[in-house]
Amino acid sequence: MSVDDFKHRGRRKMLVDLLRSKGIEDENVLEAINLVPRHLFLDSAFTEFAYRDEAFPIAAGQTISHPFTVAFQTQLLDIQPKEKVLEIGTGSGYQTAVLVALGVEVFTIERQKDLFDFSKIMLKKINFEPRYQTYGDGYKGLPSFAPFDKIIVTAGAPEIPEELKKQLNIGGIMVIPVGEQSQRMIVIMRLSEDQFEHYEFGDFKFVPMLESRDK
Repeated sequence: MSVDDFKHRGRRKMLVDLLRSKGIEDENVLEAINLVPRHLFLDSAFTEFAYRDEAFPIAAGQTISHPFTVAFQTQLLDIQPKEKVLEIGTGSGYQTAVLVALGVEVFTIERQKDLFDFSKIMLKKINFEPRYQTYGDGYKGLPSFAPFDKIIVTAGAPEIPEELKKQLNIGGIMVIPVGEQSQRMIVIMRLSEDQFEHYEFGDFKFVPMLESRDK
């Protein structure tokens, strides 16, 4: 496994400066990006390019998001220390590690077994383990651990899953890209038991959120 050496740390610092110049203002998010060795979550063929603001292919036909997208979604969550955060779509584990670096309790679900296996091993190896990690259906969330202060969805959903909204704490925030071919980044705030506010934050491109195979 590639080490996290002086060269990689230097490139991470340059990436953080780039993200700041692109409008990421939350210094806690930027510090988390600075702590997580993104190159370890990529195929070795892409290691040299790991700290560019680019998406790259990973296993199971999925992608690791642009660092800007990771930082932008995380900033929208308005993370506070010790919060319970549900992540739908562990992927390679990079976004998971960023959340762990922010000092929150992370619960994460992945639908692709290859990615679940890889991320579980990698997150343990680099000491960025979430509180709970499972292989399962993101549309169902994790009702046995709900409610969550924050929910982040890292795949494009055709619509907002009602089951996830139910698992959000009152006062909580969900960040989810919604749409078919491309997505609008939606922030949902739960104001009361049955009242939600929605805000839109621009266009993005995500892999699709997979439906359950158990229908």
